[in-house]
Amino acid sequence: MTATVRRRGTDRRFTTSDGTALHVELSGPRDAAATLVLVHAWTQDHREWDPVLPLLPSGVQVLRYDHRGHGLSEPARPGTATVAQLADDLAELIGELVPAGRLVLAGHSMGGMTVMALAERHPDLVAARAGGVAFIATSCCDMDRLTLGLNGAAGRIAMRADKSFGRMLTRYGKDHLPIPAPLARPSVKWLAFGKKARRADVRAMTDQFLRAHPRSVGGFRDSMSDHDRRVALKNLRGTPTVVMVGDRDRITPVHHARVIAEELPEAEFVLLPGAGHELTYERTREVAARLNRLLGP
Repeated sequence: MTATVRRRGTDRRFTTSDGTALHVELSGPRDAAATLVLVHAWTQDHREWDPVLPLLPSGVQVLRYDHRGHGLSEPARPGTATVAQLADDLAELIGELVPAGRLVLAGHSMGGMTVMALAERHPDLVAARAGGVAFIATSCCDMDRLTLGLNGAAGRIAMRADKSFGRMLTRYGKDHLPIPAPLARPSVKWLAFGKKARRADVRAMTDQFLRAHPRSVGGFRDSMSDHDRRVALKNLRGTPTVVMVGDRDRITPVHHARVIAEELPEAEFVLLPGAGHELTYERTREVAARLNRLLGP
């Protein structure tokens, strides 16, 4: 089976080669000098980039989409809820929708891992097309030992609870978690945000989490536990890169970002005081400024 695209305005329905339909949005001039590819995080969707879009230059083309099992895309088929599959999906999307021209690849959390896997699995594409990369609150390894910012026994309990939650999701039979949004928001705020989280941002992130397909995101959590792409980062050396992290990030903490920066010694390392994991919401202007710099004049 080959990939297909159905269009409606800026929205597209892209069917991958294995038959999974993805929600895609392609905006901006088709003859733009560069295309910015925005790759979202685990349990989120293309809407996490909404705050950033108004701060981007009007002359850039922007590709954003929902991973399989997230947002408006179809659930991941059995055996396909992996970071490697997400990289292959991204390669297909680029090949069909943006077959030529310079690319700036921006990935948040699992989106950043997807970009790393793209460099690993499709190195020729990255070498030929990538003119810039932004790793935003993400990791290249050690996702199997998350303590969620807690120390000692509390951290060990959090590590076990994180793994148990992922396994529970893979066995859950319904399409959505039956959790009322008001009950989910305090946990989302504590886990994903740093100081002074805005209520609207917490609501937006919670809505995306509750829309995601439980079995799919459970599978992706297992795949992220095995994610180790330090070697793959070598394929990005020489590419202008920025690594951004908040000093209150519980999910991909500062030391994860420093490992990426060590593998890419020419990268710009940006530490954002007071920020948590949701940098597209918490530090929108800083994220947009770095993306604009990578896009160039």
